[in-house]
Amino acid sequence: MREDKKLGLSLQSKSAPPLGKDNLLSALESGLEPIVLVLSLWAVAIYFEGDLPAPYLILSVLLFAITFPGTPRLGMPVFQVIGEIFVSWIWTAGLLALTGYATGYQSEFSRRAMAIWMVAAPFIQAGAHFLLRGVAPYLIQLQGPPRRAIIVGMNEQGVALASRVGETPYSRIELAGFFDDRDLNRLDASSDYRMIGRLDELSKFVREKNIQLIYLSLPMASQPRILHILDELKDTTASIFFVPDMFVTDLIQGRTGAVCGMPVISVCETPFTGSNGFVKRLSDIVLSIIILALISPILLAVAIAVKLGSPGPIIFRQRRYGLDGKEILVYKFRSMTVTEDGANVQQATKNDRRITPLGAFLRKTSIDELPQFVNVLQGRMSIVGPRPHAVAHNEMYRKLIKGYMVRHKVKPGITGWAQVNGYRGETDTLDKMQGRIDFDLDYLRNWSLRLDLYIIFRTIRLVMKDQQAY
Repeated sequence: MREDKKLGLSLQSKSAPPLGKDNLLSALESGLEPIVLVLSLWAVAIYFEGDLPAPYLILSVLLFAITFPGTPRLGMPVFQVIGEIFVSWIWTAGLLALTGYATGYQSEFSRRAMAIWMVAAPFIQAGAHFLLRGVAPYLIQLQGPPRRAIIVGMNEQGVALASRVGETPYSRIELAGFFDDRDLNRLDASSDYRMIGRLDELSKFVREKNIQLIYLSLPMASQPRILHILDELKDTTASIFFVPDMFVTDLIQGRTGAVCGMPVISVCETPFTGSNGFVKRLSDIVLSIIILALISPILLAVAIAVKLGSPGPIIFRQRRYGLDGKEILVYKFRSMTVTEDGANVQQATKNDRRITPLGAFLRKTSIDELPQFVNVLQGRMSIVGPRPHAVAHNEMYRKLIKGYMVRHKVKPGITGWAQVNGYRGETDTLDKMQGRIDFDLDYLRNWSLRLDLYIIFRTIRLVMKDQQAY
């Protein structure tokens, strides 16, 4: 049985595993061949017919439906790619021809045009694939540096995953090695990756080495140990996945997926992967541009009032934690006589003497937050998301509240789910901060564009009557 499983893994590794939903190349592979087939059909139609008749448009819709999504082939050898493209096209062309004959619809097309297109189509597909393969390294660079990963559990599944990562081109995963508590003579040492350390060293290593992906390859019988590991990792911003399928409670965007062809289940992941990330960023850009255009007179008037009202800068720049726990600069209109941004930052309280008369009005109406729409355009923040805290507050609360750092799986927001549910303003007790974090994590679990819009509308209504911010 063990040999059969190993043989199965070996056979699977010869195919082309998908690159992952967050990989730009994966998205391009899905749409490339269907799109070039449709475009080539249109080109032939225009050349022979002089325009694009309705039958060709109908055929192009049917063609796209049959061929989308495209097969991932970037990991295949060249000759295998050519063979699969031609075999796949024979089946596709045969199906289209049979459908046209059965319906009598083939009479609507030029025989010469269709013959030339059917012969040229597989060559066009192959050319598009090799063009993508040629530009793939540059597209990978556009997506930023590779994501550092570790595997917890040096067993058969963990080693198989490591092999897949090593064999898959353009995966954007840089595997550092394994963590395991077992003696070396009990481990599957067939992997080329090294053993980094024991499980009690895992959390510290993840924080210090900026590990972004963690794959837990542990048996179900190790559930207490798994829960302990998850508890320790709540002080990090790493995305966590199980290999193979296992289920636990309190998942953050828990869903099934694959890494280089290996099945995994996310335990703690950002909701903004793939198309969700595109929708979120596009909505941020469009809404922030519209809002900035509408409020530009207010921004100018407030800037003049702040400058004339008290000595100091107009804009207060404060260091906050952003996406993945990295420091960012957040803009606000200055509302105090001081601009604290050090190791100890005192939260604003009721009747705080540091707040200027104008600042009290700005904070009450949240007008002091309006410059953060510039942060949204810069990509540092989102319109909706967990509110960013001062770095000093983060360092304090991450030690007191489990799961505090998980809120940094997304960009901080100008407003958030916690703020429209009563946690706006001072959090003077640990219970209040715990409540805010609970709502932040609930937002991560249940994000949708509809929820974002709902939060924005509730925020507009809230700032008109809220008395908690000072």
